[in-house]
Amino acid sequence: MEEENKVTLHGLWISPYSKRVELALKTKGIPFEFVEEDLMNKSPLLLKYNPVHKKVPVLVHNGKPIVESLIILEYIDETWKTGPRLLPEDPYKRARVRFWASFVDQQVFESLKLAFTSDGEVQEKAIKELLEKLKTFEEGMKEFFPDGIAWIERTKNLGLLDIVLYSGIGAHKVPEEVIGTKIIDPEKTPLIFSWVTALNELPLVKELTPPHEKLVAVLQFFRNNALKSGAA
Repeated sequence: MEEENKVTLHGLWISPYSKRVELALKTKGIPFEFVEEDLMNKSPLLLKYNPVHKKVPVLVHNGKPIVESLIILEYIDETWKTGPRLLPEDPYKRARVRFWASFVDQQVFESLKLAFTSDGEVQEKAIKELLEKLKTFEEGMKEFFPDGIAWIERTKNLGLLDIVLYSGIGAHKVPEEVIGTKIIDPEKTPLIFSWVTALNELPLVKELTPPHEKLVAVLQFFRNNALKSGAA
């Protein structure tokens, strides 16, 4: 790969934020080098490229770092015009996608994280809020998909909202197993259930999804650590 076109992604195999960027790059057909980071022993390059947050993912393009996964996704779409577009051309539709991507990222995903790192009343409240936010998202998506989401079964291309949704709740069976509560219910949120199911059937998504048992073990480890920290 020529230096002026070199693309490197500093990430973590378990990170849903890293997965977003991997999915976007592969959807666009952009060759890249993946650098697995150890967040317990952060590399000098990671600290250099992301001195503010010191987190993954970091996309390095032509030696210039871009941080924050949603910002990286838009950078990829704006920089590489060829291949499938991650965002619609129409400004209004693009704004709507950004709004709901932010909603999933800041509302749904944050409630999910609180649900699997807490217990008792805090966890009950987090799960209730999560289900309410998923219902809100379900209602909002009906305007995007008035005829359902059968279209995704006919395409291999992922948009920005697909990528954010998948990274947040695509592997919903993992936290469901860890906390013992159903999150994506085909009766309460049928559109989201069908959408996530269709995404999980795409070859590219299957390729980038770690084994279920491995994810469960890691999530259980994080949950146990969080509960111990909270009890200390």
